[in-house]
Amino acid sequence: QAGLVESGGGLVQPGGSLRLSCVASGFTFSRSIMTWYREAPGKEREWVARIGTFDSNTNYADSVKGRFTVSRDGAKNTAYLQMNNLKPDDTAVYYCNSRSYWGQGTQVTVSS
Repeated sequence: QAGLVESGGGLVQPGGSLRLSCVASGFTFSRSIMTWYREAPGKEREWVARIGTFDSNTNYADSVKGRFTVSRDGAKNTAYLQMNNLKPDDTAVYYCNSRSYWGQGTQVTVSS
């Protein structure tokens, strides 16, 4: 069954780091752009970062540029979102997306 499964969320203090993972199954991972979104309470879902296919070109929202890094491992069919210097405004449910597939989301809470 095709789909995406995220993991790696949690509670972290401001300035801390987390790494999210997104495992893909049931479709050709190497040919699929992987995108991360987030949805904060009371706000619309917003795009965070994207990584391309063979050249692994990356793009970031201005709000996370310089702090977040998106990557992929073809051997593991997994995309990652490394999040450093986290801020309270980064608190949200983070979702992985590719093609028509969405993961279930993983909660990230940044609080002291």
